Amino acid sequence: MCNAYEQHVKWVEYCRMMQALELGIPASQSERDLPEHDDIRINQMGPVMRATANDREVELEPMNFGLPSNRPKGGPVFNFRSEGRNFSNTQRCLVPASAFFEFTGTKYPKTKHRFTLNGAPFMAIAGIWREPQGNHPASFAMLTTEPGPDVKPIHNRQIVVLRPEDWAAWLWLTKSEAELLRPLEQGSLSVETVRKGVD
Repeated sequence: MCNAYEQHVKWVEYCRMMQALELGIPASQSERDLPEHDDIRINQMGPVMRATANDREVELEPMNFGLPSNRPKGGPVFNFRSEGRNFSNTQRCLVPASAFFEFTGTKYPKTKHRFTLNGAPFMAIAGIWREPQGNHPASFAMLTTEPGPDVKPIHNRQIVVLRPEDWAAWLWLTKSEAELLRPLEQGSLSVETVRKGVD
């Protein structure tokens, strides 16, 4: 599943999108809160969008990609199955991304495929987050669903990419999970192969 994504969202694009969606940005935040990275992987930090206590404001917060496991020797939970779940009592977030990656093949290096959202300057991936635990910082996981037609040729699952008009609905859960946490229709995502694998 998706264990890496790209964060090249420009601060000016972010502000423009938030203004269009009538979502406030805390006055204290700036481009420093949206650092760019070619490849954010499991157990690396990335900026996450979450609702503030103030109505209709969204803040960026650095978080670790991967929730700590409840099992003593378990690995981090970076993808979380969404089907049939109720998230009303869960801390919800959005992961801003310019692209996400999927991999095919059985040998390293695997073939790397880059997905982008058509018709928008960047995408937001539905996620859940947790407060810091001990030495572990605040962390997040991306929600997954069945693959849409753009992803199915590459992978049998996909992360939930939300259209901008559904960002607030996920943060404040003003629509049902069934309405929000589903794959996009065909042609919503573009894919390019950015690295050929050995198998």
